[in-house]
Amino acid sequence: MKADPQVQRRLLDLQAIDTNLAQLAHRRRSLPERAELESLARELSSLEDERVRAQVAVDDLDRDIARMEKDVEQVRARKEKDQNRLAAGTGPARELEALQHELVSLNRRQGDLEDAELELMEQRETAQGVLDGVEQRLADTRDKRAATEQRRDDAMAEIAKEEEFKRGARQPLAADLPSDLVNLYDKIREDTGLGAALLTAGRCGGCRLELSGADLARIRKTAPDDVVRCEDCRRIMVRTNESGL
Repeated sequence: MKADPQVQRRLLDLQAIDTNLAQLAHRRRSLPERAELESLARELSSLEDERVRAQVAVDDLDRDIARMEKDVEQVRARKEKDQNRLAAGTGPARELEALQHELVSLNRRQGDLEDAELELMEQRETAQGVLDGVEQRLADTRDKRAATEQRRDDAMAEIAKEEEFKRGARQPLAADLPSDLVNLYDKIREDTGLGAALLTAGRCGGCRLELSGADLARIRKTAPDDVVRCEDCRRIMVRTNESGL
């Protein structure tokens, strides 16, 4: 394939744009916000599991307290009934004495229940504190995620803007070059990531390998408009006065 030496040099301008586009694509894939969001997603999932456990603990204590309160109310109702019967003073003396003993037992039972209820309420207060703490951490982490998402979106928008500018510069440049040369360049670039490189001081700028004496002799025999390629990496080598030929 042949192409005017000046045209071949313009491949380096095209390659510079494509290199910038590849760098922008890599930058998009490797944004630190992406890794941070993945970490925050795991943290939020863990916190949500913790929140569920904390809520279950509070709900269980609420049920226990409600059940305990019901038991206390039953004891109070029984006490009131017995006290009313005792105050009326009707019935056999043995029955009235039994009521007095039952009231003593009910008072003790009420005291035990109220103590147990108080302990449950204290446990409930502690459990609620744990739940509140988890919910606050969840809220803080969600805020952090939102801020990170905003930074990611801003960075993505900036990258997209730069890509649009680079593609806008690439299109007329590629259109102005011979189509067969651009097609060859694009195929090599798709396979290797770099379609054209400068030949400097006898070294390929693509694979960075120094050309052998035989390769240099071969290139010296080619015409200036011949498109030459590296025998090792197969990239197009653009020759200039610094090529060492």
